[in-house]
Amino acid sequence: GPSGLAAAFRLVEAGRSGRPVEVTVFEASERPGGSIGTDEREGFRVERGADGFITDKPALIDLARRLGITSRLLRTEPTSQGALVVRDGALHPIPTGFSMMAPTRVRAFLASPLLSPLGRLRALAESALPRGPARDDESLASFVRRRFGHETLARLAQPLVGGIYGADPELLSLRSTMPRFLEAEQRSRSVMLGLRRQARAASKAAAGQASAGKAASQASAGPASAAAGRPGDASGREASGARYSLFASFDHGMQVLIDALVAALPPGVLRLASPVRSLAPDGDGALVTTAAGTDRFDRVIVALPAARTARLVEAFDPLLAQRLVRIVHGSCATVNLAFTRRQALPSVYGLVIPSAERRPSVAMTFASRKWAGRAPADGDLLRVFLGERLAEDATDERLVTLARDELRSLLGVRDEPRFAVVHRYLSAMPQYHVGHHERAAAIEARASAHPWLALAGNALHGVGLPDAVRSGERAAERALDAGSAPAAARPAPALLPVSK
Repeated sequence: GPSGLAAAFRLVEAGRSGRPVEVTVFEASERPGGSIGTDEREGFRVERGADGFITDKPALIDLARRLGITSRLLRTEPTSQGALVVRDGALHPIPTGFSMMAPTRVRAFLASPLLSPLGRLRALAESALPRGPARDDESLASFVRRRFGHETLARLAQPLVGGIYGADPELLSLRSTMPRFLEAEQRSRSVMLGLRRQARAASKAAAGQASAGKAASQASAGPASAAAGRPGDASGREASGARYSLFASFDHGMQVLIDALVAALPPGVLRLASPVRSLAPDGDGALVTTAAGTDRFDRVIVALPAARTARLVEAFDPLLAQRLVRIVHGSCATVNLAFTRRQALPSVYGLVIPSAERRPSVAMTFASRKWAGRAPADGDLLRVFLGERLAEDATDERLVTLARDELRSLLGVRDEPRFAVVHRYLSAMPQYHVGHHERAAAIEARASAHPWLALAGNALHGVGLPDAVRSGERAAERALDAGSAPAAARPAPALLPVSK
């Protein structure tokens, strides 16, 4: 996946800078990228997994720069804006300025029919509430209820946060998923006031960076950049729910990133269809066994879901395995439907569906309205997200039928799709339950007892693609640091990202 490939590329970079590094990547499947990838079919580009990434975390943008693919970055389409929420089967826009779980613009929030009049007043009363008691962590649901009330939780926060984590907010850790809201309360007493202060500080910082960039550009003797700024800089569109102006993708889909990472690896580094059967300590290194045999490595990076990592380490560290399996992973499914005729859709990027609606779908993305080049000019590509139970139990045919029923019921889409593609993500979505930061710290502390071992992936410190990339790069840096020694004292280290 992206974590393992990012780790491998970081190690290759270290080798190019003069450090003696040999790298081998074992990938269980016949294609690299894990859940990330793009399939091209009949003029449509269908994503296997995430269709983009947020740019306020710089790791992936920086990786794209080092890979030489920044010219292929793509912003969300300006002809659409924001998202809708379903209430009693009807579609309503997320109130302007609503930030995941908190309103920031009073008039827009008061005008929204998503909450009852009492529900809206209860939410806005947050600005007058005292600061809550100091807590190390609490569930996201508990936090939203005590600050903004039950309606805000059920009708806005749950579908928006659920769309990111695919998890029950009653279980999700606020500290590990949405720490800026906890920080806003702790620093400013009111979350709403704290978010406004954070926004003002961010605007000042962005203005300062823009001024510095303009001065540097004027002072430069080189040619002017063709880019008008990195994807995700200010666009004049105010955030509602997810901050869509901060999202980016690539012109031919997320496959561009995977292809660039694979192309950057030397020949022979990536071994496909090579699942790792066992991992065992061997002195200050480790033995890695696949169907092709056993190899010894000085350092090993494991970039797998927590449960799979647990199975690899259980034989030599049962306690580490026990801690890893406590990281719960959820499931979901997507159905991509390609239409040869342009559909009559709202001018938004998609919609989210509260669990209170009791529908089979949890969200929809209008992929061809969100990103350029995802469908022929006269067509549309829509993506329907279905919940965990259906992902695990229903047939592909049943999932397609449900997706079409949902499109018909909510959006009036009655056309026969040209084709439909189902993807399932079974036990693939880490869910950061209350106390996750303590579990993650305990896992890392235990793993540090094995200097040859480093862990990467999205199970510990963030579920997004930039988090996954940074996790892989940090694991590579730890492996390099652990291998540091006088040149005469040890042979050139060989480092291994073990992927799926």
